[in-house]
Amino acid sequence: MKRIVAITIAAAACGSSTKKPETPPAPPTEVIKDTPAPPVDHMPGPSAPVAETMTDDTPRTTSAGTSFIAPKEWKVAAHENVVIVSTPEDDSHVAFVDVKGGDADAAVKAAWAAYDPSFKRTLQVSVDQPARDGWEQAKGYQYEVSPNEKKIVAALALRAGDTWTVVAIDVNEGTAEKRGGAFGVLLGKVLPKGGARESFAGKEAHALDAEHVKMLTDFVDKARQDLQIPGVGLALIDHDKVVFEGGFGVREVGKKAKVDKDTKFIIASNTKALTTLLLAKLVDQKKATWETPVTELYPDFKLGNEETTKSVELEHLVCACTGLPRQDLEWIFEYKNATPLAELALLATIQPTSKFGEMFQYSNGLAAAAGFIAGHVLYPKKELGAAYDEAMRTQVFGPLGMKDVTFDFKKALASNHAGAYGIDIDGKLDADVFDVNYAVVPLRPAGGLWASVHDMARYVRMELGKGMLDGKRYIGEEALLERRKPHVKVSEDTTYGMGLMVETGNGVPVVHHGGDLVGYHSDMIWLPDQQIGAVILTNSENGPTLRAAFRRRLLEVVFDGKPEAVENVATAVKDQQTAIAAERPHLIVPADEAEAGKLAAHYENAALGALDVKHDGKKLVFDFGEWKSEIASRKNEDGTISFITITTGIGGIPFVAGEANGAKILTLRDAQHEYVFTAK
Repeated sequence: MKRIVAITIAAAACGSSTKKPETPPAPPTEVIKDTPAPPVDHMPGPSAPVAETMTDDTPRTTSAGTSFIAPKEWKVAAHENVVIVSTPEDDSHVAFVDVKGGDADAAVKAAWAAYDPSFKRTLQVSVDQPARDGWEQAKGYQYEVSPNEKKIVAALALRAGDTWTVVAIDVNEGTAEKRGGAFGVLLGKVLPKGGARESFAGKEAHALDAEHVKMLTDFVDKARQDLQIPGVGLALIDHDKVVFEGGFGVREVGKKAKVDKDTKFIIASNTKALTTLLLAKLVDQKKATWETPVTELYPDFKLGNEETTKSVELEHLVCACTGLPRQDLEWIFEYKNATPLAELALLATIQPTSKFGEMFQYSNGLAAAAGFIAGHVLYPKKELGAAYDEAMRTQVFGPLGMKDVTFDFKKALASNHAGAYGIDIDGKLDADVFDVNYAVVPLRPAGGLWASVHDMARYVRMELGKGMLDGKRYIGEEALLERRKPHVKVSEDTTYGMGLMVETGNGVPVVHHGGDLVGYHSDMIWLPDQQIGAVILTNSENGPTLRAAFRRRLLEVVFDGKPEAVENVATAVKDQQTAIAAERPHLIVPADEAEAGKLAAHYENAALGALDVKHDGKKLVFDFGEWKSEIASRKNEDGTISFITITTGIGGIPFVAGEANGAKILTLRDAQHEYVFTAK
């Protein structure tokens, strides 16, 4: 998981694509002006540069003319060929190092030496990336980091002519998540001198006629097969007309039933947009305003910080801007007896890690609270979950004609639905551990809806119609469109509104929101100015790659854009194969017998519950009650031992073995939190 995060951060600097990179001859490597610069907190001597604090997001350039945007409140120290950008915490640094000549590997070696002469990390994997926006070559690097270090170390080498700009990334995991939006600003538009992002501003859009529909459907079906995705649902809309709705592949591997327009998938976080639509209905009906304090609507609402609690208005429940961090492990691990009321109570234990309105921090718990509180406003005598379900039925699904959607897992699984799949540790397609998805039921306003592309197309048509559907006014335009207004930056060209993102990087606004649960990954997309929309639903862990490539392909087809999407898919397939080949030798399966023998039989954590260690023949299994996984062992570079889940769909979760206060422990972390399971 850490490797994926790092490569994602590094690849962001490459932007969108132009052409297949060409590799030039490799002359001797020379660091431009040959003046090394250590990290900001290590800069020695009277000649060391003074770090300048940005008062706003500020364009900067390197000595070679490479441009980027330094985020507000971050520090920038320029030293000849090296520019070091540091977070306000001073625990995370990104260095832009210009190197003349050589190949990518030599440039990266020179860059690390210039940034930190003591750098000695084991390279885990390096992968060629598509070169875009004027870059001629790109290659990403990821280094070994032991879990206890809580770091991400990566690099991206970008070449224009005979000069490389190496982006060296040395960051704290928690800071990387907390300041994800700012990292998006910093790395989202790294351009060579004279480079530019492709723009479709002012271009006339093609109609989605038969020819252009075929270009999109052919792409989806081919990419689906390349990415080992069993089934995909797709709908395409042009000026209020559904020009395609159907499916590709099968609902379940080994069975003949095909995906069709009525096949249900869990749409996961796309549910949030429908929940914010419920909030918009309350505003439209004057039962609340976007500025109504949440405690006026639900007096028992409470967050871990009293000041934040008082500040939260209705709109803030779904803006990802309150400062509350993502804290998903607590509902993924311990959901057997969870209820909506209990999930609201959990919010009272979560402390903000940034100032209110300061930065993008995604919170499933707050989004769930939004739906439950809206339901409570309409049906105050009902249990919170039942009130939300009824509010969605009467205010959203019924009026929009979304006849087959459901929050009922039992009902969905008994109907035309897609199974959940992923790629195992050996790169093979396998069924996911579906049971983890039940964790979303007590938080269903944030991600628990089952829907088909047919029903979701009706919702997108209404969004394109600015509140009109089938010639009738469903909701007032003002309340509807307020959800698209920016609350916080996700990157330089992307803002988050209320359960909706708006991207403008290619000169035209694109509204969308992804959804992710185990085995289900989806997107809904619309171009409001061109009156074109789409829904794509997948049943594989490789779904995020397909949906991102599809968004690009949609723009290519509509605006005659540069052909990048096919290369994006091919690169993703190669990256995944390379990553698996690099990591697999480190995983001991079955887990090392001697190390497994040191484990206690039972561990407990107050927030995440119990963990039972079981031996099934030679297999080591961790049983968490709600779900379980086979475990591999891995020796880390710092000598510690990790026990890692390898069951498809929930693989890659590392538990680091250790001792504390004379007791055996297993330590699990998400980016900003640490959970210690103690032997009992």
